[in-house]
Amino acid sequence: MRCREVLATARSRRPFRKGASVSIIGAGKSGIALAMAGERLDYIPFVSDSGLVSESAATELRSRGIPFEESGHTERILESDVVVLSSGISPRSKAVKIAISAGKPLMGELDFLGPFVKSRVLAVTGSNGKTTTVTLAGHILERSGVKSAVAGNVGKPLADHLPGDTDVLVVELSSFQLFWAHSFPVDSAVITNIAPDHLDWHGSMEEYVLAKRKLIDLVAPGGSLVFQKRDREILEPFPADARLTTLRWGEYAVTEQNEIVLTEDRAIISGGGAAEDLFAFSDSPLLGNHNRENVAMALAALRSLGFIFSNPRSYLETFQAPAHRCQFAGKCNGVIFVDDSKGTNVAASVAALESLEGEKIIILGGQGKGEDYLELALAVKRKARGAVLLGAEKDKIGQALIEQGFSSFEKTRTMEEAVRAACRMARPNDMVLLSPACTSWDMYPNYGERGFHFQRIVRSMIERSDE
Repeated sequence: MRCREVLATARSRRPFRKGASVSIIGAGKSGIALAMAGERLDYIPFVSDSGLVSESAATELRSRGIPFEESGHTERILESDVVVLSSGISPRSKAVKIAISAGKPLMGELDFLGPFVKSRVLAVTGSNGKTTTVTLAGHILERSGVKSAVAGNVGKPLADHLPGDTDVLVVELSSFQLFWAHSFPVDSAVITNIAPDHLDWHGSMEEYVLAKRKLIDLVAPGGSLVFQKRDREILEPFPADARLTTLRWGEYAVTEQNEIVLTEDRAIISGGGAAEDLFAFSDSPLLGNHNRENVAMALAALRSLGFIFSNPRSYLETFQAPAHRCQFAGKCNGVIFVDDSKGTNVAASVAALESLEGEKIIILGGQGKGEDYLELALAVKRKARGAVLLGAEKDKIGQALIEQGFSSFEKTRTMEEAVRAACRMARPNDMVLLSPACTSWDMYPNYGERGFHFQRIVRSMIERSDE
């Protein structure tokens, strides 16, 4: 059964009452949060996971008297009134197949939680830049004294915030969550960009785009949507009453349509025959043009909710980049080290290469997502002095580089070897950039651990150089 056929079947869900029993699929962070929220919301939860439930999760479930099963899904999930899928559950999973075969109502976490959201919602998705955009918007709201919270794939799971009493909820939404979504309430939406990602999960670029654009369908009548002008064609159609704001780079002109234009040194927002500065690039300490896009989108989305800031610098200069997203990791012997371990797809690493200034040695590789490396190889050839490859995809990336006539790379086995090799290639004032274009799962449990390991190696080098 193809993804869309599974989704069509899942749409036939029935409403269910308080006191109903709920089978929650997945015992990860979002699954445990769903179980706890289900209990708070007067449902009777049961948790089922295809693997082992972590000791901490099992302890938490037992302390609340919530039953669970591990190491595989059984027909026990059918004893509940509805099956709820935590973040990341594939339409091809055994639990989904069991539920559909039995005609059991099936829904994603957004539809399950949507009726309990009472605050205004700013939702952000996209292939890259989601976390920076979400955390920046939350930072600005908090500094402004607005009762707000950041949720979703960053910070606490959405379920941990419900029921809640915030005025604005800023939510990062993945394509996995959106795949199952039909009725989550959104007032303002941002789609940061669209590029190939998670093709191994979705099966094709077409399915991935369909999942991402589900956010458009969730926007309330008269709500707003901010997106890249270059993505307009693949995101269409839009609701007739939606307030659209597009973003592009270049020269600006006053327009009737809402538009953000990023020039050489600032972002300008126009619409209704008028234009004004949104922010100056010097207002923000974030590295790279891609982060300037993130700042512009966050500010524009907040404006759509009625928050207009006459002095954005006072909010932007106190914001620190989220960990492992073009994060400054140190400087040693004149070489700058940047941790972009969150660059887990080709588009993210290309954006980092294109956006960060100066000569670069890039560290690439890890476990792939089924992507082609042509665009990555072209970007490396244009923007890097050299490359260091490691992990499961190093041979495929190396072959792509060779095919584009780039031979200044070295293959390594470990992160320590990779950093040493990068240092040998680098010259004073160069940048060593960890932006792998791959997941970390072949060598690390997550991209954070990969980034922290890189940072520890850099700190050790700095300490030795100071001796």
